[in-house]
Amino acid sequence: QVQLVESGGGLVQPGGSLRLSCVASGYIFAITSMGWYRQAPGKERELVATENRPGGCKHYADFEKGRFTISGDTSKNTVYLQMDSLTPEETAVYYCHVEANQKYGKKINAEGFWGQGTQVTVSS
Repeated sequence: QVQLVESGGGLVQPGGSLRLSCVASGYIFAITSMGWYRQAPGKERELVATENRPGGCKHYADFEKGRFTISGDTSKNTVYLQMDSLTPEETAVYYCHVEANQKYGKKINAEGFWGQGTQVTVSS
């Protein structure tokens, strides 16, 4: 199994910044992407940003408008999300997500894994 541990959430004022971190551990054969999603109260979970592995191709949700930056270290199975100019509407639980090809004997399965989430609250 793959375990994901997120950190870096908290309370920030409107216009402020936060940096989220996620590290994946456990049995990992080959990660194909790492990324972030978020879920606000009463809303569905939505994509924030993802990064393909290897290669580093990044995909961002339209709402970010250049305010967020995803990065990571492939060798350490980590992914980060730098969030700037945050607004109260972005208060949500932010989840780390990993897609991996997991090998079991001769069989390879594409699997997805979620972290427990980290709360981000934007408020004055």
